[in-house]
Amino acid sequence: MLAAERRDHLLELLARQGKIVAKEVAAELGISEDSVRRDLRDLAAEGLCQRVYGGALPVSPAVVDYGARQSVAPDGKRKVASVAAGLVRPGGTVILDGGTTALAVAHALPRDLACTVITHSPPIAVALLDHPQAEVFVLGGRLFKHSAVTCGAAAAEAAQNVSADLFLLGVTGVHPEAGLTTGDAEDAAMKRALAARAADTYVLASSEKIGTASRFRVLPWEETSGLVTDKDPHDPVLEQLAENGVEVLPAG
Repeated sequence: MLAAERRDHLLELLARQGKIVAKEVAAELGISEDSVRRDLRDLAAEGLCQRVYGGALPVSPAVVDYGARQSVAPDGKRKVASVAAGLVRPGGTVILDGGTTALAVAHALPRDLACTVITHSPPIAVALLDHPQAEVFVLGGRLFKHSAVTCGAAAAEAAQNVSADLFLLGVTGVHPEAGLTTGDAEDAAMKRALAARAADTYVLASSEKIGTASRFRVLPWEETSGLVTDKDPHDPVLEQLAENGVEVLPAG
């Protein structure tokens, strides 16, 4: 099989099965695992897959910059945001992650809701200016412009001085095996710091993120309370997550 044919086969396999196991593909095609790994490296360099130990997973479309992400699955994000906003109780304290889905949550919060919102996202703080009953705390630090959030040592230190009932976590990849992932190491570290300060952490994920992976792991599933998504509940990925004990809150 020519290299171009192998490439097409790998992409078709990724689309059909949602993952590539290098050992299995090598046996199927009668080639070495090294050859498969080289092909996967080339595909990953083009942004067509996310390499993981032993193979590859679909790459998340949510790793583009903040401006571009606003046009990705806006309806799905609004559905997820509507359900997630309902998790914020009157008088409660919520940590809102950065990202376009979390921004949709800010817009979905009732304007008369009395609550405390902690965030490291300047756009979310601005979105809550017209919520007179919401007390807003902004965590400062170095601005990571790609995602419009603060991160780094100063932001992580500021996170140690807050606590909340709820953390609404945004990620770019949601996968039963790869876990919860995002595209930047410092951003992943900040998300972990925030999750450690909340009693419950719910993951916000519109359907395009389900079954995909990015480079850096954020949290294992055991450290979350549930997943809010508009993906069909009968999707194989969500069924596997449910079998593994993950609470899935449908936002269809």
